[in-house]
Amino acid sequence: MSILRSLPSGEKRLVKQCIAGNGDAQREVYDRYSGEMLAVCRRYTHSLEDAEEVLSNGFIKIFQKIDQYRGEGALGAWIRRIMVREALNFIRYQKNLFVEVEEEYQAEFGHAATSEHYDAEHLMRMIDELPTGYRTVFNLYAVEGYNHKEIGEMLDISENTSKSQLSKARKQLQEKLSKYELLYKNN
Repeated sequence: MSILRSLPSGEKRLVKQCIAGNGDAQREVYDRYSGEMLAVCRRYTHSLEDAEEVLSNGFIKIFQKIDQYRGEGALGAWIRRIMVREALNFIRYQKNLFVEVEEEYQAEFGHAATSEHYDAEHLMRMIDELPTGYRTVFNLYAVEGYNHKEIGEMLDISENTSKSQLSKARKQLQEKLSKYELLYKNN
């Protein structure tokens, strides 16, 4: 617990109280982080209900394992890692949609395709429409910042499969963006 000394006093107090099983402290942690974590969970699931289930299961794990938090890095970052892992476990439990495909990694499409008239909500809907494997790899790589080796280890797939899934996700998104741009220009 000596590492907890480096935390800001508010977080240190919350962690200690959560370790002691204090319900008010747990509620405070939940209130502080649940909104942001629901958004993280939603990126990996097809529905708000599934995201809420992942969020609930994630917070159960957080409070069961909070004594393992060492104070290395922000509490929010530690919570986020647990939520991402919980979302990945949820996906694995639902179904395994990863197909082992060894393909050449296609070049990334340029940022010009995402012009400013695409709002974030529309882009999130397009990402949500991707097949589960594509969406998961895309989120881990493009949003969470993991590399293909880390993604492969997390999902128990090869590095090349991760690259392939990302490439296919980008291709589908590019096609959707092109289609949307045509619709946008015709209106």
